[in-house]
Amino acid sequence: MSLPLIAEEQLEQLFAYFPELTEHQRQQMIRLFPLYDEWNAKINVISRKDIGNLYLHHVLHSLSIARLVKFKAGSAVLDIGTGGGFPGIPLAILFPKTQFHLVDSIGKKIRVVQTVAEALELTNVRTEHARAEQVKGQYDFIVTRAVARLGQLHQWVHRKIKVKSLHDTYNGLICLKGGNLEDELQASHLNYAVYPITDFFKDAYFETKYLVYVPL
Repeated sequence: MSLPLIAEEQLEQLFAYFPELTEHQRQQMIRLFPLYDEWNAKINVISRKDIGNLYLHHVLHSLSIARLVKFKAGSAVLDIGTGGGFPGIPLAILFPKTQFHLVDSIGKKIRVVQTVAEALELTNVRTEHARAEQVKGQYDFIVTRAVARLGQLHQWVHRKIKVKSLHDTYNGLICLKGGNLEDELQASHLNYAVYPITDFFKDAYFETKYLVYVPL
């Protein structure tokens, strides 16, 4: 399947931001579009109007987390409310020696994620149909995209974060968020840092997008 022109352009842009990708990783990225395009015709995991922007709005957006933390081999990352597999699937491609646990409360979405992971032969991904508060285990980082307010997220997951850190950035919660966050951040009463994604990627789409990091 050939990619739509807009998807090809966005893919080349992604490759320019991540020149370290191996040929195998590049092929996995290329395969994302036909996989999601096929599934989206059956189950609406991404807005059908937005599927052409898969690489910019979903894949590159997810990979902004890699600008904050380079996940090390042997570390474990939990993606709660993964939806169609974001940010977990792109991060699992980028960090094949890190273990990713992708969780969502909607069964049909997690089945799509499992199928995509299997098609890409992502042996570092496991999926689970569960709510965030039901997940067992300990993780170096917990990542999420547009799932809940920061205070609620922290309440669900803070006991699931390992105390011992393998990374220079201390273990914690990393959220992809957008819009005006001032009230939400103040209401959380948490220690946090906010990073505009335009610090990493210059595209206009990211002008109102942020990474919010809450250390353990």
